[in-house]
This record gives sequence, C-alpha cells and structure tokens, in this order.
Amino acid sequence: MNKILIANRGEIALRVMRSAREMGVKTVAIFSEADRNAPFVKYADEAVCVGPPPSSESYLQVDKIIQICKDLKVDGLHPGYGFLSENADATRKITQAGITFIGPSPEAMELMGDKLKAKDTVKSYNIPMVPGTDEAIEDIAAAKEIAKGIGFPILIKAAAGGGGKGMRVVENAEEFEDQMDRAVSEAVSSFGNGAVFIEKYVGSPRHIEIQVIADTHGNICYLFERECSIQRRHQKVIEEAPSSVLTPEIREAMGKCAVDVARSCDYVGAGTVEFLLENNKDFYFLEMNTRLQVEHPVTEMITGIDLVKEQINIARGEKLSFKQEDLMINGHSFEVRVYAEDPTNNFLPDIGTLDTYQRPEGMGVRVDDGFEEGMDIPIYYDPMISKLITHGKDREEARLRMIRAMEDYIISGVETTMPFCRFALEHEAFVSGNFDTHFVGKYFTPEVLKNENQETEEIAALFVAKLYEENNTQQSSNTMSKVASKWKTNRLK
Repeated sequence: MNKILIANRGEIALRVMRSAREMGVKTVAIFSEADRNAPFVKYADEAVCVGPPPSSESYLQVDKIIQICKDLKVDGLHPGYGFLSENADATRKITQAGITFIGPSPEAMELMGDKLKAKDTVKSYNIPMVPGTDEAIEDIAAAKEIAKGIGFPILIKAAAGGGGKGMRVVENAEEFEDQMDRAVSEAVSSFGNGAVFIEKYVGSPRHIEIQVIADTHGNICYLFERECSIQRRHQKVIEEAPSSVLTPEIREAMGKCAVDVARSCDYVGAGTVEFLLENNKDFYFLEMNTRLQVEHPVTEMITGIDLVKEQINIARGEKLSFKQEDLMINGHSFEVRVYAEDPTNNFLPDIGTLDTYQRPEGMGVRVDDGFEEGMDIPIYYDPMISKLITHGKDREEARLRMIRAMEDYIISGVETTMPFCRFALEHEAFVSGNFDTHFVGKYFTPEVLKNENQETEEIAALFVAKLYEENNTQQSSNTMSKVASKWKTNRLK
C-alpha cells in the first residue's frame, strides 16, 4: 500500500496523513469548496476538489471518490470518523472497486451498527446486557407490560440510533405510549428506521469504552479503557485514559468482553466497545463503534501505540505489532474537545472567523487540529476546532497540565467550549473522580460562566483603573520633579 486517499476533512484527515508520511505512504486529500485553503489540503501529496460545501455534495459522494481513487492509482482509502466511516453500502462499493478499505468489513458494520443486531450477535459470548427487549417493539401494549416488569424508569432507544437521537426516558406507565410515539418519530426522521426497543434506565452511569484492534490473522487486543462521562447532549466533551475508578479486575473483565464482542462479528481494524458502568462495578454492553474514535489520542498517549499506523498495516495484511501481554498503562491522559460553541447559550454553535489562534506548547501537550489563524469555521460541518490532549505521570499532573494548556490556548473571534471544560476540570466532583454522565445537569449552569466572566471583567476594570491612577500619579510626580529640578538649577544660578 503505497498511496492512500483520506475520505475526510479537518483534523482527522491531517492526523492520518502525518502517520502515513512517517510510513513512507503517499496521501491524497479530497476537499469541498469550503475547505480549499485548509491545512490538510496543503499537507497532502495530492488534493482533488470533490464538490460544493454541503457534505451530501462532496464528502459523501462515494462514486466520485472511487473515481478519484482510480484516476490517481490509490491503493487504500482511510475514512477517518463520520462521513463514510460506518457506511456499509459505501464500504462495499469501495472494496468492489478494488480499493482496500482501511477499516472493518461492511458485514461487521451492519451487525454492530444496529443495536438489536449487535445484542443478538454477542449473545453467545455471555456479554452482560442492560435488562430489556431483544427485538424491535411491534406491540405497544405488550411492550408496556414488559416495561412494568423491568420497572420504571425505562429507556426507549432507536435500534439504529446514536448521539441521543431517538432516545426517551419514561418515568411511568401513563406516559409510555406518548414517549414511544416520539421516539419512533425521531428515529424515522434521524435514521430512516423507526425500530425501537426498551431497556432498564441506568440512573447514574459512567460511560466507559474499550479500544480494541484486530488483524486478519485472528489476533485481537484491547488497549485499555477511556472514561467518556463528561457529555453535553449525549455528546462527549472531555475524555480520559485510564478511568479513575476501574480496578485491575474490572478492567480485565471489560477488556475480555470487548475482545469477545469484536470476535463475534469477525472484526478487523480499530474499533471501540462501549459500556455503561453502574455503581463503579457492574457493567453492561452498550454498542460498538466500528471506526477510529475522536478520542483515540488518549489511548495512544498511555500505550505508545500509533493506532493509525496499526490500521494501515492491518489493511496491508500484516499482523499486530504487539501482543496483549506487551501492553501497559503509562501515566494518564486527558482530551478536551474544543468546539466553536457557546456554553453560556446551551452549547449552540458559534460560527465565525478565528481572529486569533495560538496553540499551546510544552511537555506532554498535543494539539490535533485543522485550522489556522484567519480561517472561518464553516457552517456545513461539525463545529469542532481541535482536540487538546495532555499526558502526565498521573491523573493530577495530566489534569493540571490541561488547565495550563487551556490558559495558553488563545482563540478569539468565536466562543468555544474551553471555559466549560476548565470549569469541569476544576470542579470538586471531577477532581475526586466522583462523577457520572449527569455531570452537566447536576453541576453546570450558564450562569456559572457568566458570573465568572463578570468577575473577570470587574477585576480587569479595577486593574485598568489602578494602572490609570498610577500612571497619572507617576506623571504628576515626574512633573513636580522637573519643576523642583528647575527651581534648584535656577537657585544655583
């Protein structure tokens, strides 16, 4: 594999290209008209415009992308995350065109992409599951009785869902039917699939995921866990590795379950198995993401493994470069997702121009980004500016290093999620490790940051007033000194 096309944009495209370059592999970028001047386009060995800004007219144009691969004699295609990364039909087309897809098979994507199919697939491996239905709900009355048996509150979930869409918490039997209608409606509009099922509602869970990687020779390893419980709108904002609460015994048990999940669908490549952790000891299989995760850098930082290089080598038919017993946890790592969002306004996107953009530096600091000063944040895509990653010898060093790095990260022109992330990193619950997926609901309100901003502005105003007063005093003193000096000179004359 001498040349690969990265069917993505922004920071992940640039991140894949850097690893490929270190391997002596040529890279091809595809870009929309909105990304023409983006860093990833300039970094690639070759770049081709694939269409107008909307992703449906550019990054999702499978046939166009395949033709570019053929025209430029591309050997493999790396999908990054998002866009085509979990699209089984697209993957099938790509492989049928004779292009190696750097990722799992379309069959594995289809099995794990549907939560009900995934549950059925892993059954024979005795993977712990959240109590609930194993099939899509067809009889509302029967489903209501099952819900009563499980005990309220329960959770209605879309089988093809993700990101909290098609998900409803039902507190009692009286609201069951109404919430069911809403969940089905949202599932249809979001995924084109109205299948839903029900599960026990785990009230205060932690979101723990296990990184797995598998080659074509039957070798599967787990690269420990990532804690992803700090979320807004069911989307992760801060991740860390390892988790602060897992014992070695639970870590090993979760790791072995994750490997079995991968084995159940003949998985190949890098993937992530997600679990809910209840009471810091009982864990339940949630789903498998059949791609490289946004938060993969924290795993790289604690293991020293370049996951992208492993992906490319696996696609070449090579064996994993390590065995399970070779892997060790080295220190601790955090990742903060820096979004162009306003945390004081319900985390709504804040599109604009990066008037100032200065990255932090120093030991144990990594920035995966795809922007430069003066660039606009496009309205067509996810508003993530970058991923800020720190590593330290332990959790506290990595946490304090992250706070320092955020202080050194200067961005103006758009609001970002960094003020919220700093609030979270300094909160007593986070520092102690005693938090769950409800952290935002329990502890954060926009007023917290607004009050901090007001205090900062007041301190700044007082500081400016003090400087002004000192400056005037100094000028007066200098004037008096000059007068006195002239008086002395005249006296001497």
